[in-house]
Amino acid sequence: MKRASTRPVRAGTVTIGGGHPIVVQSMCATKTQDVEATTNQARLLHEAGAGLVRIAIDSAKDVEALAKIRANVPEANIVIDLQENYRLISQVAPLVSKVRYNPGHLYHHEKSKTVRDKVAFIAETALKNDIALRVGVNCGSVDPEMAARFDGADEPRLAGVTAMVESALEHCRMLDDLGFTRYVVSMKDSDPRKVIEGNVRFAAARPDVPLHLGVTEAGMPPDGVIKTRIAFEQLLSRGIGDTLRVSLTLPFAEKWREVEAGNQIIADVEAGRFRSVPVFQDHGLNIISCPSCSRVENEAFIELAMKVKEMSAYAKPYDVTIAVMGCRVNGPGETDDADLGLWCAPNFVNLKRGQEELGAFPYDAVLDRLKIELDAVIETKKPLTAV
Repeated sequence: MKRASTRPVRAGTVTIGGGHPIVVQSMCATKTQDVEATTNQARLLHEAGAGLVRIAIDSAKDVEALAKIRANVPEANIVIDLQENYRLISQVAPLVSKVRYNPGHLYHHEKSKTVRDKVAFIAETALKNDIALRVGVNCGSVDPEMAARFDGADEPRLAGVTAMVESALEHCRMLDDLGFTRYVVSMKDSDPRKVIEGNVRFAAARPDVPLHLGVTEAGMPPDGVIKTRIAFEQLLSRGIGDTLRVSLTLPFAEKWREVEAGNQIIADVEAGRFRSVPVFQDHGLNIISCPSCSRVENEAFIELAMKVKEMSAYAKPYDVTIAVMGCRVNGPGETDDADLGLWCAPNFVNLKRGQEELGAFPYDAVLDRLKIELDAVIETKKPLTAV
């Protein structure tokens, strides 16, 4: 398989880029503070073939749990996903192989400091602890200044791609200026077209930087695998991509299926086996749901996503997008572009129509209201002649 000539970035016992085998990743879906459950899941993912196992960290208690998990699963290359508190890197860096930060989150935290100062702190800590970094930009959470600067720069179907790519390039320049080059970049969205376009543009501008591929909120199998495969086949076949994750909404015990799907896609592309996958369509019902990760605040989110898919099947002949998000990180912003959006809190579900908030509903009642809103959306659309 054709591979881009990116520089090698070591993360624990694996090397990303530099012609090394593509590294498949996955993420623990259990609560980080549930040490036993997260230990078991990290071990399960490692044994399934995950070269890197990601865990979310958002508090001092999460860090305490991480130390125990690290001791329990020393064989796994653990990656930490920092949330808003970027300073936690100083506590987690001695325990992990790699840290991912989101430029959009840096913008919102400690606004008295410049973004460059925050990046410098992250880079200095990573260097001292001999770990790698990932600059993880999501189309739905680009910092407001960057989003405003490039508002309208893209055609509607690729809205936000330029801001996402420019954010990634800006952070690369910061890290390079600081003398830190042990990093990879990811640019993700729930739309495969945006993932393809963003990564193609970035690879042209910075062919030296290893890329982590992913389609966010891809949803449930088989649709989630299909969306991801569309993006990965088009990118991997061009030599773009050094590590990847297939983000699926799955029961916690089945998270290994992300690793299986990732390895299968790589094997097919390497062998020149491109499956008969339908071209990603602009038309018809589109269900977006985020992966079941440790940020999910109520496991009932997974069952809800499946019920939404089942209930809404009658809307297949219409251009309707429904987004189901499992936490406060992805929920508020990444449901804005959907016709109907649900983002799940611990005890209730926030329902939106576009960017309009319709209220918070109990888990066992939100489907009834969702159906009412879905019927109202359908009334504004014409059925497609073929889906």
